[in-house]
Order: sequence, then structure tokens, then C-alpha cells
Amino acid sequence: MSDGLTLDAIRPCLEGAIPGVVATCAADGTPNIAYLSQVEYVDAGHLALSFQFFNKTRQNILANPRVQLLVIHPLDGAMYRIDARYLRTETDGALFERMKAKLAGIASHTGMSGVFKLLGSDVYAVAGIEPVATPKSAARTSGPHRLSVLRRCTERLGACADFEALLETTLDVLQGELGVSHAMLLILDTAGERLYTVASRGYGASGVGSEIPLGAGVIGVAARLRTPIRINHMTLEYAYSRAIRERLSASGAPDALEHEIALPGLEAPHSQLALPVGCGDTLLGVLFVESPQEMRFNWDDEDALAAIAAHLGVLLRNLQLAGDAAEAEAAELAAPAPMPLQPAGAPPLRVRFFESDASVFLDDDYLIKGVAGSVLWKLLRDHAREGRTEFTNRELRLSPEIRLPDISDNLEARLALLARRLVERDACLRIEKTGRGRFRLCVPRPLQLVSVAR
Repeated sequence: MSDGLTLDAIRPCLEGAIPGVVATCAADGTPNIAYLSQVEYVDAGHLALSFQFFNKTRQNILANPRVQLLVIHPLDGAMYRIDARYLRTETDGALFERMKAKLAGIASHTGMSGVFKLLGSDVYAVAGIEPVATPKSAARTSGPHRLSVLRRCTERLGACADFEALLETTLDVLQGELGVSHAMLLILDTAGERLYTVASRGYGASGVGSEIPLGAGVIGVAARLRTPIRINHMTLEYAYSRAIRERLSASGAPDALEHEIALPGLEAPHSQLALPVGCGDTLLGVLFVESPQEMRFNWDDEDALAAIAAHLGVLLRNLQLAGDAAEAEAAELAAPAPMPLQPAGAPPLRVRFFESDASVFLDDDYLIKGVAGSVLWKLLRDHAREGRTEFTNRELRLSPEIRLPDISDNLEARLALLARRLVERDACLRIEKTGRGRFRLCVPRPLQLVSVAR
């Protein structure tokens, strides 16, 4: 490669803001020139082109695997010629899904949704990169240096002592350090089938408790494949929250939405980036950011946010392990507290628990379901029977009534979700953290508990 030039040095040219050009030759040497829908960075020595049509370009590649590309820097107009050799075509997996998502955005943006369908990702080995036209003064990007931003972000995240603090600090650093106004963090349930929202920023409603299955939308795809998915043009194909609302509205059940928590999201997102959060081989959740601005997230943004997501995964796992140790200590310290005095004449709070899906309704308002619903129901039953207000994480984890799916289940995330949901719904119930592995249930009104059998 010319002067050691690699794809890392020209990654902005692969954003797709300016279409690239590919030159191929037939077996008899006849040349062919075509515009490219996508040039995807794979690593410093490999790239991928979108395979959409069995056209002359495709025929030439199969007959003669050597190609030449011309790509243009979107900011300063610098042009580079890339010599590459075709290796293989991938029709599934992380690379294919990333390119499929991006192509859906390009297709929606250009009105070609019915035409642009990815058939495969053609992977090439880069043999050389040569500058063709370089401006005298390259355009400089504005803003702070990404390494400085990462240093400040990781320092602030590393100082968090509990799950709640980590949630808020994550959203704070995204907004304050990276200028990301719309973001959410989702945690994977232990069954490994769905993600549930534990925190968000920048939306009219927080959506805590909303769920999305693996493989659905940009968030679900990023989780299922454990790879970042970045889209810089609006695409209806990956707008999961809108699709769910349309489906429920079309179901003919006018109150269907009242039994679900709507996933937060922009009505018309033009840039989206979903990053898996994990530790080692374990997927823990997804960090998701979006913007109404097209081309909002570039390669540097993806790299910075991927580093933050990786650091977040380690911190989440460390907090979980520390919480497990603290739960044993808290179990020995905790003791039932007397029932607090309640205002005379206060109307009872009617709480209905549906065994079929562990959903909880306060009076007639839907609150939560699943494991979080089972947790709240146990707390309320213990309070009604024994007058208890003080509890420990450990006793919940060991409770046969809740049946947590696995010892490694992130119980603290579920408690944080439940506490946030109670505040968001302005419920008269509250859950307050009183120490590591300990919390208090606040019940200012008498309870009327109703269990509805399956």
C-alpha cells in the first residue's frame, strides 16, 4: 500500500455520503464502470461491497476477482484509488446485517426501498491505496479530541458505586461529553430473548420497562449479532417502536397500548447507532443513541461509543458481583420493621396481579409485568401480612414466589426499573435504596390486593 496507507486512514471515505465507483473487467479484458451503493469497512486490510443485483459488475467479479475503487472524502474532497481482490460473499452474520441495515437507510433516503435489497456482502482484500487528488489544506473536524473525551467518560463511569448512579452517569456523559441528546440503555433478560429499557434521555416519556425482542429493529439486531449497527439515513424498516404502535392500533383493541409500555424513540430518526454492552462472552444489554440529523454519527463516534459500551459492560458485571457479596451481609443485618402509620380515612390502593404474565395494575392503571411485577407483588404481600417495609436483594433472589430465572440475573437492574417506573407513573408506592443490597418499601395508603388466576 502507498506509504503504508490503510483503510483506517481513509475511513470517512467509506461513509457513503459520496457514492464510490468500482471498475471491473470481464474475462476478455472488457472494462465496466459502476457506482457503488455501499463500501463497508471490515478492518485495516479488508472492505466489503454490497451485492444487490446480478449485473455486469457481478459477472465480471466472478470471472476476474480484481477490482479498482475510487472513493472520495466527504469533507475535503480528497480522492483515493483502491486496488482490491474479491475473496467471498457472506449472506448472513454481523457484516451482512450491518450492511443490510445501512442499505435500508440509504434506500429509504433515496426512495428506492423496493429496489435496494441486499443479497450478500462481497468481501475484498485490499492490495493497495493510492491518493489521486489531495487538497492543499484538508478540512479539520471540530470538537474535542476523542481520546480526551474517552478519558473523562471512563473516569466518571468508573467512580459510580451502584447501578442507579451508573445509569445516570452514562446518560450524563453521552449528553455532556459527546453531545448525544437522545439515548437509552437496555438490559438483556436472563432468558436471553428480550431487552428491557432501564434508562433513557431526551424523550417525552422515559419508556422504562418497555421491551424489544432480539433481532427486532436496529437495537435487537445489534444485540442478536453482538455488533454495532449504525444507520445515517432514516429507515422505516428498523423503526421498531413505530411498527409496534401501528400493529397494536390495527389490532382493533383500543386499550392494547395500555397493557404495554411504549419503547421510547424519535418519531423520525435520521441517524441511529446501537452498540452491544457485554463482558467477555456475555451479552448484558445494548446502548442506543439516535438523532433527527442525517449523518450524525461517524466512524469516530462509533469507536468512542463502542469503547464506552465495552467499559460499561465491565462495570455492570463488577457491580453485579459486588452486589452478590453485599447481599449476604445485608441479609444478616435486615430485620422486619413495624408498619408505618397511615393517614386516617385514606382510600385503599387496589393492586391487581395477573398470574398469566405477572402484570401489575394499580387501581386501573397498568404498571409493570414479568419479573419486576413478581417482585412488587411479593413485597406488597409481605407488607400486608407482616407489616414489613425493609427488604434485601438476597431474600428476593432466593424467594420461590419470584422464581428468578438464574442466579446471575441482574436483580438490581430490575429493582431500579421498578423504582423508576413507580416514580414515572406518579404512583403512591415508592422503593428507596437504604444501602448495598437493601431497600425500603414506602406504602402511604392501605392496600387491597387482588390476585387474578391464570
